Formats: sequence, C-alpha cells, structure tokens
Amino acid sequence: MNKKTLGILGGVGPLATMYLGEMIVRRTGAACDQDHVNMVITNNTDIPDRTEYILDRSKPDPVPVIISDTERLAAAGAELIAIPCNTAHTFYNEISSASPVPVLNMIEETIARGERDGARTLGILATDGTIASEVYQEACLRRGIEPILPSPDIQRDVMSVIYDHIKAGRPADPAVWDRIDRHMAEKNCDRIILGCTELSVVKQELTLGDRYLDSLRVLAEAAIEACGHRLKE
Repeated sequence: MNKKTLGILGGVGPLATMYLGEMIVRRTGAACDQDHVNMVITNNTDIPDRTEYILDRSKPDPVPVIISDTERLAAAGAELIAIPCNTAHTFYNEISSASPVPVLNMIEETIARGERDGARTLGILATDGTIASEVYQEACLRRGIEPILPSPDIQRDVMSVIYDHIKAGRPADPAVWDRIDRHMAEKNCDRIILGCTELSVVKQELTLGDRYLDSLRVLAEAAIEACGHRLKE
C-alpha cells in the first residue's frame, strides 16, 4: 500500500490533539524516523464548542470551521483526515461530503472494534452532545450491540470530568471517576467506550483497565493502518 500523509484536525480539544499525535507515533511499528506516519496537524482552538451547538442551535455552528480546516489540511498535503473529537462526528456526513480528502469515522471504527472483541453490550461515556445525538447508540444498534448509558447523575459527573477537569487543564478527580466506574460496573457492560477524547486523557492519568475501550486509541490505530503503516506488536 502506498504511504499516505495524515491530517489531524485538532483543537477539539487541544490536549487530545497532541495526545493523538503521540499515540500514533507510539503505536506505529517503526524502526527509524522514516518508518513513521507523515502528519500535518492543525490545532484550531477557534472551532466552536460542539456540545453547545448540538444542545442549542442558536450557538455558533462548528461545522463550517471544521470543513474549512479539512481544506487547510488537504492544501498542506494531507490525504486522509482524523478528527480527535467524538462529538464532532455528529456532523460526520456533512463534514466528510465537503472534505477534499477522506475522513476517518471514529464512531464506526470504535464500535467495530467492540464487535471484533465480542462485546454484546457497550457502555457509553461521552459528552451530553454525543449522547443527545445518539451517534454511538445508532452505531451499536446497527451491529446488534446493546448501548448502555449512565444515569443522569453519573452523566453530570462525566461532563464535570471532561469540562471542569481535562479541558480546564486540571487532572481528573479519582473520587469522581471511581463513582463513574462503580456505576458502570453495576450495569454489567462487556466493554465501556471512552467516547470523548478528553476521557482518553483520563485513561492515561488514572491507568484505567482494559475493559475501557479507548476511542482515541482506536482512531490512532485506524489512522496508522489507513496510511499504509503497520501497528507495533
């Protein structure tokens, strides 16, 4: 397969963008610099908040800015784009149809990984916007997998971890996460999707176990292979 240059459409959020780039480097089976994935990265922090717009359409629309960034990345040489934001995938069809180059689908890749792992039920931890858009729920149901959502109280905890901690530059609160973890364990999910890229940062900070399915890692590995490189064993 010909090697492709990857564009990372970042700033959604900034730390997750940098973490994706690092994860791609660490997960590529490379013996030297030249074996790694060529990447072009934007970190456009002017992209409006995706959840705000999903919940209130009077808020600024992030989609035109995201589409503009696909054009910037393509102009810089990107042949394939990864967007490290689950919530942005609510608008995947609109973005991908307008993008000059293909865009990886983080949601579909993550559910496909869960299916390959044999999961019949998948817990979903994500922003209010992602939950409201039902992109994960619908992707699960298309594959015959039961999606399991947290209670409203625990969903508030999830949003607090995402917005009050990681996006605010603060470490995740272990006590809050323990409450989330125990709640989802009681629901007997086969796997639990970390369906927000800020939660992928939490996985690293708190060393979460393998029952958590990290959507950012799934995206990283899909990008490596789609760009014609091999994964590290």
